Amino acid sequence: MIAIAVVSAFPLVWMVLSSLKTPAEAMQTPPVWIPGTPSLDAYSKVSELISVGRSFANSALIAGITTAGILVTSLMAGYAFAKYRFRYREVLFAITIATMFLPPIVTLIPLYRLVGSIGLNASLAGVIVPNLANAFGIFLMRQFIAGVPDELVEAARLDGASEFRIVFTIVAPAVAPALAALALFAFVYHWNSYLWPLTVLQGNSSQYPIVISLSRLLSYNRSAVNTGLVMAGATLAVLPPLILFVLLQRFFVRTITASGMTGQ
Repeated sequence: MIAIAVVSAFPLVWMVLSSLKTPAEAMQTPPVWIPGTPSLDAYSKVSELISVGRSFANSALIAGITTAGILVTSLMAGYAFAKYRFRYREVLFAITIATMFLPPIVTLIPLYRLVGSIGLNASLAGVIVPNLANAFGIFLMRQFIAGVPDELVEAARLDGASEFRIVFTIVAPAVAPALAALALFAFVYHWNSYLWPLTVLQGNSSQYPIVISLSRLLSYNRSAVNTGLVMAGATLAVLPPLILFVLLQRFFVRTITASGMTGQ
């Protein structure tokens, strides 16, 4: 396990260390593992080439609102599929699951035309709105909510609680680890999303997320002198998802453990 962890963490560690190297150290052969004189010049150069603050704000807005929307829609739909009995329930759930197997490129053009037809193209709203519901999130919530005792839900109904109150004050705390894991998955995916924002924003660079803004650094990747510059940009982009994972990793592990123990 230690060997696997080292292999997995090596690219990340190498990226951070390379971002702190001077151009001379980046070009040295054999490569220098630990920078002799760590420098933050590459980070300041990145901020000169791209609007880091605005790009981070755009990414946070896209990933944050999308994640919140996925949590709400997945929780409500998962509750309906798990606790309601209605005609064609299994068929509708199967259709929802089937959409998980569609490659994103297949739905790119229909979604783009839909966004354009409602006047949301070239805007952050156009990036966010089509992703507010997620089939994987609905599936995950349905599986975990099915394990919440029906007696608990019925007792709340007898006490006069509304369905919304049951979902958000009784069911949601019971599946909190699954919600945290889903939040982690959704945030990381939409923070790193590239093709869909690039398609919708149509060159509106003022609304580019950080991942697209950093693509301007690719032209600097042809020379070893600029290795630190590219690595500094990549380090900036990976920090928010990494911090979120550190904060939520115990819930993520708890979710995996619960899934293995209950067979969900």
